[in-house]
Amino acid sequence: MRSFRRGATGPAVVEIRATLHKLGVLEVAEGEEFDAATELAVRTFQQSRGLTADGAVGDETWRALVAAGWQLGERLLYQTLPDPLVGDDVRQLQERLLEMGYDPSRPDGIFGPATARALAQFQREVGLVPDGSFGPSTMAALRRLGRKVVGGRPQFLRESANLFHAGPALAGKRIIIDPGHGGTDPGVTDGGHTEAELMFDLASRLEGRLAAAGVAVHLTRGPDNGFTDAERAGLANDLGGDLLISLHTDGHRNPMASGVATYHYGGDNAVTSTAGERFAGLVQREIVARTGMTDCHVHAKTWELLRRSRMPAVRVEVGYLTSPADRARLADAAFRDTVVDALLAAIQRMFFSMETDVPTGTFDVSSLRAMLAGR
Repeated sequence: MRSFRRGATGPAVVEIRATLHKLGVLEVAEGEEFDAATELAVRTFQQSRGLTADGAVGDETWRALVAAGWQLGERLLYQTLPDPLVGDDVRQLQERLLEMGYDPSRPDGIFGPATARALAQFQREVGLVPDGSFGPSTMAALRRLGRKVVGGRPQFLRESANLFHAGPALAGKRIIIDPGHGGTDPGVTDGGHTEAELMFDLASRLEGRLAAAGVAVHLTRGPDNGFTDAERAGLANDLGGDLLISLHTDGHRNPMASGVATYHYGGDNAVTSTAGERFAGLVQREIVARTGMTDCHVHAKTWELLRRSRMPAVRVEVGYLTSPADRARLADAAFRDTVVDALLAAIQRMFFSMETDVPTGTFDVSSLRAMLAGR
């Protein structure tokens, strides 16, 4: 869909305003103009949902608005493939199942096979027909039962436990690298450089270093093609990746904007991925320590790639291509190699236990090949 922003009019804007009013962020629903009040309401909604707060309604914000319009019990929920049901009602069901000790995977608001299985298990145990669909009888059963699990987030505890039991050696691990944009989408473009080209080069360098350490590495795209975030996440899930790292650069109309930021899944209306947050922190600190780039910190977002990925996933904005200083550094192959060293160190540290972890900036990534040779 096209992007709707201030000044737009028409039936789509009427629907956007009505949804924002229903959600309590826009005072007046009537009208078909995307005015200043509508833009402020969109920004408020985006901020609360962990989206980029640009005040415009594009694909991702539209999907989030539609999802936010559903509350648990307002419609029948069931598995539909290949396009599953998505909404806040699905997320509420997933969180309820998790609280009772069932495993629908992470509460991402997507009614997939894992959610259907968990729901069927619950139905079976309470004497209902285990058809994996959510209707009035299942709703009534949920209301009658209390929690089995008190405190914590079992799905992300499970995520962390999987990493711990995988052991510290990188050999045999499966890492997914996602070079941002690609194909007809160059991403940020400035000074004769494109985000897509620079990040594919960075991804290729990281791929080579990881492969030398015995890691099974997969890139989500080639040098000349591109895919949607949902397709990239689907590939990562199908491959059974242990970690996913998405590489991007940022851009801003102010050329003084600069620095590195790292994002993980989470937000005000989404349960934060504990392992993803730890991975983001490791990546951010290693890059800042080894490159001296401005620290723009770690943030929680519900972007499609982070939400749909079934493993700890991060998105790294490696500098601003619109910043002359950052652009000059990104154009330097030696600097990109330093970023690769930082990413390697962060990836390795994700598989260390808390007792065997090392201080930021001290892990010698050149030892990875030696560690492999000594096995």
